[in-house]
Amino acid sequence: MAELLRLLLQVSEKAANVARVCRQEAPLFQLLVQEKTGDDKNKKFVQDFKTLADVVIQEVIRHDVGTQFPEMLGFIHGEESNKFENGLGESVTVTVRGSEEETAALLATVLDGDLTAAALLARAIHQNPATVDTSADGLQVPLRPSELGIWIDPIDATSQYIEGREEVLEEGHFSPSGLHCALVLIGVYLRSTGEPVMGVINQPFNCKDPAGGSWRGKLFWGVSYDDVNVCSVSQPKPAPERRRGLSVVLSSSEKQVVKDSLTSLCGPENLMYASGAGYKILCVIQGLADAYVLSEGSTFKWDSCAPHALLRALGGGVVDLTKSLECSSEAKVELTYHQPYSEGKGADRWANYGGLVAYGDCSRLSSIMGALRGKL
Repeated sequence: MAELLRLLLQVSEKAANVARVCRQEAPLFQLLVQEKTGDDKNKKFVQDFKTLADVVIQEVIRHDVGTQFPEMLGFIHGEESNKFENGLGESVTVTVRGSEEETAALLATVLDGDLTAAALLARAIHQNPATVDTSADGLQVPLRPSELGIWIDPIDATSQYIEGREEVLEEGHFSPSGLHCALVLIGVYLRSTGEPVMGVINQPFNCKDPAGGSWRGKLFWGVSYDDVNVCSVSQPKPAPERRRGLSVVLSSSEKQVVKDSLTSLCGPENLMYASGAGYKILCVIQGLADAYVLSEGSTFKWDSCAPHALLRALGGGVVDLTKSLECSSEAKVELTYHQPYSEGKGADRWANYGGLVAYGDCSRLSSIMGALRGKL
């Protein structure tokens, strides 16, 4: 497990570099943000360059993990399809090739011959990060790669990534929107039970160098299996040292009945709103909020798997809201990651249909479930 975790930390940093390059290099940034009109609007690669950036990151992770652990190849799942249609109507499958030149040549076919953009992307794909977190070296967990599967969300909060609003934040402060909310998420689960056992979260845009203007990222990781619970994040400080009362982060589009019920429980000053499912769970991991509540089935396995593992390592978790409310007792129905929703189609097969509550402390979860019981 230590070897797998080390690899995931490395590939997450490579993925973060790709995300940063797409915003920092002018030829890629223009493709990322421009909106084509008229005759150009059907050129899928331009309309969906954001999707290509997602796919490139996803395929980097799939390639590097599959190369080192071939027994996992059939169980590395991502949010995006890696098939594109270029301006000539040709179908192109995006993969990472054996060399930078080969990858650039493939990307150029997707990008209608834009050699500059293709070369910049290929360089980021094949460039290994300079440093890797070694704090997990020697971690002993009795699991084999053949027992595990992976969920990848290459860029969570894509809309915030595209919009690119920048804020200068002090370390550990809450950010409701902007580049800070864009995350690379890699979650590992047990194939047999769907239990999340390892998670890596990379925040590519954590802080900006005031001198050079370049962004630096931050890594978060956790492992939770049997009696092994290790996390790169310290346990959040208990109230009242950080915030008085129970605090909950929500989506701004959350149902009014949920907002009203939680306002009664927490007080309006302790309800916060933020972008990105992954970022909202990261807020709970960091202790910036006690819980994240979502009543809709609008998140997916790739959104929650990685941060779920970190929360478990800290003594918390992520439950299915609907199923947990249906329980007559205090039972918690944790999300699992190995089985699709039988009535769903396409990506919806992997939706967290019952909504969710991400929590750091069981007593906080109990209070929230009590406030929502009978309201949904």
